[in-house]
This record gives sequence, structure tokens and C-alpha cells, in this order.
Amino acid sequence: MKKVGSFPRQLVLVAVFAMLVLAPRFASAHAVLVTSSPAAHATVKGPEIAINLKFNSRIDGAHSRLYLVDPSGKVEMLTLAPQEAPDSLAAPAVKVTAGAYTIRWQATAADGHITRGEIPFTVQ
Repeated sequence: MKKVGSFPRQLVLVAVFAMLVLAPRFASAHAVLVTSSPAAHATVKGPEIAINLKFNSRIDGAHSRLYLVDPSGKVEMLTLAPQEAPDSLAAPAVKVTAGAYTIRWQATAADGHITRGEIPFTVQ
């Protein structure tokens, strides 16, 4: 009796196995922002705010950056606080006045991939 179709089935099994093994590596290649404080489009009370960002993967804090854009458009690079968790970035409380602000972030994942984003918010 001749076996028909066993080669394609084995090929499919190998492909499925490879996807299962390699998928977590590809999925964790970029840090995705999960939560932030202040949250996007939130209204917060000043005169001081703390900035905290949490990601879906480990972040290389030494190669990541946080910037604060004030209502006039001036950009200030923030000093990062020591990482309390490997998946987070934070800056000590900053003094702000009322107006529209934006946090610009650049996160370097543990594997070296860089992602960037912005978080607009308003201070009362």
C-alpha cells in the first residue's frame, strides 16, 4: 500500500511547530504601551504631576527617553527615575501650569527594538 499525502502533512506540522516556537519572539519584539499616568486625553490637577508608563515587555531604561511638551511647544527631556519594574518607565513629579501638554516617549525593548508614542493630556 502506497502512502499518499504524508509529506505535506509533515510539512504542515513542522510549520505549525515553528510558528508556535517563534511567535513569542516576534510578539515581544516591540514594547507596546499598556497604561500611563496621566492617561491619554486625561485632565489632571497641577501644580505637580508624576509620570508613569507601563509596557507589555521589559524596557531598557538606560536607552529609553521621556519628554514633556508644554503648552507653548517647548520640549523638555525628563530625568527618568530608577526602574521599579522591568516593564515600566517613570519620571519624578514635574511642576506644571494649566494647559495642554504631551508626553513623548521612546522605549527601547530589552531586545533593542525602539517604539515611540505620544500621550496628550490637560492640566487644570
